[in-house]
Amino acid sequence: MRAVLVVNPQATATTPAGRDVLAHALASQVKLDVVETDYRGHATSAAAEAAVDGADLVVAHGGDGTVNEVVNGLLARGPSGATPMLGVVPGGSANVFARALGLPRNPVEATHVLLRAIEEGRSRRVGLGRVEPAGAAASAAPGGHRWFTFNAGLGWDADVVADVDRKRGKRTGPSLYARSAIARYARPGRGRPDLTVELPGEEPITGLRLAFVSNTDPWTYLGARPIHLNPGCTFESGLGLFALRSLAVPTVLRHLRQAMGERGVRRGRKLVRRDDAARIVVSAPEPVRLQCDGDLIGERTRVEFTSVPSALTVAV
Repeated sequence: MRAVLVVNPQATATTPAGRDVLAHALASQVKLDVVETDYRGHATSAAAEAAVDGADLVVAHGGDGTVNEVVNGLLARGPSGATPMLGVVPGGSANVFARALGLPRNPVEATHVLLRAIEEGRSRRVGLGRVEPAGAAASAAPGGHRWFTFNAGLGWDADVVADVDRKRGKRTGPSLYARSAIARYARPGRGRPDLTVELPGEEPITGLRLAFVSNTDPWTYLGARPIHLNPGCTFESGLGLFALRSLAVPTVLRHLRQAMGERGVRRGRKLVRRDDAARIVVSAPEPVRLQCDGDLIGERTRVEFTSVPSALTVAV
């Protein structure tokens, strides 16, 4: 088996010693090449090159952004039987995709799981979300689209990602995201967006202030605590939609309490929630920021989210 290990040395929990242990362990079972990323998009190009060269496995060692880049590189030519299998060894602060797959947060423990999966031939097919930024400049991914593994959104969450990006000199983590979310809520900048959502077989839903799209549950984690916006969403189902008509304090606090509970968000007068949607279109009269898997994509006025079942094979 030929494998490529893509390592982001800047990820929160990635260390040279951990990288060396991982590389040594993988090299005992596969023919291994190691790529350390130097710039944004490097993991995408490395994974795309590995796919073209016929690699059997590409392992992402870093945070959710690294995993997202690797996935977009693997699927640069679209899902096919020739797409290499993905392996994930968490190295970031949240590691939402890895944790949703049931992988350990500890890189050493996750490496053991990966080695056993390789040895025993274990894998899992997972569905992904795809973003088509209609009517706007193409995203970083080839073909003008972008794949996401666990969530995407327009409005508040994307603004928070932009604020965190501007503070890259600081160590990222749950506390930084929480502080940025509170600050962005208190000072929304250009004001609250006016979003419209279109779903198959329904009339357009207007007057929304934020729209989050999930590919699995939980939507994210706040430290060790999962945040459940669409508890019925899985890698085997369609996409989940969580949208609010109001960002008034009582509305936000109510749904935050629900999201942090075991059952997750269930109901609310200002809530629009759908599970298992094949397609979701979100539009706005003015450009609104868009994020995918915690990576800022840019500003869009119309975005189409599509569920792609069984898009990728993951070693678990």
